[in-house]
Amino acid sequence: MKERHHLISTIVAAIWLGSMSVIGFMAVPLLFRYLPSAAVAGNMAGQLFLAQGWVSIISIVLLLMVFRARLRDYAMTRYEADGQLKALDPEHKPNMLYFGVLVGGLLLTLLLVLVAAPRIQARDNLALWHGVGTFLYVAQWLCALIAVIRLQQRRT
Repeated sequence: MKERHHLISTIVAAIWLGSMSVIGFMAVPLLFRYLPSAAVAGNMAGQLFLAQGWVSIISIVLLLMVFRARLRDYAMTRYEADGQLKALDPEHKPNMLYFGVLVGGLLLTLLLVLVAAPRIQARDNLALWHGVGTFLYVAQWLCALIAVIRLQQRRT
């Protein structure tokens, strides 16, 4: 991976993972502890999760754009000048697990922002949708964690 692409990907993935960790595991629990009522804390938490959802969407789209550039570079170097297929080191092959993690994270984020969050805000069957939202958030956090780990494993 080009040094610049790797640096950009690492920074963006760290922002994605860090924002999810701070909002979901620190800021929101503190809201429920220190704000006067659960309703006020819930409304503020909803706003924080919405903002974090947009940070996730932007981060994932940027990571997919860098991955696409990596895929293009790989495809262009597979053929020599005479059109013959060139054997490349498997280490330089783009990681499709990483791509799957990014797409999965994007789908989870969209489900959380567009499906679960509006129902939680409307308090429509709150226990069910809060559980679904929590599951989607934790699954998305795991996608961000795996993305950071995969980037660290491929430092070439």
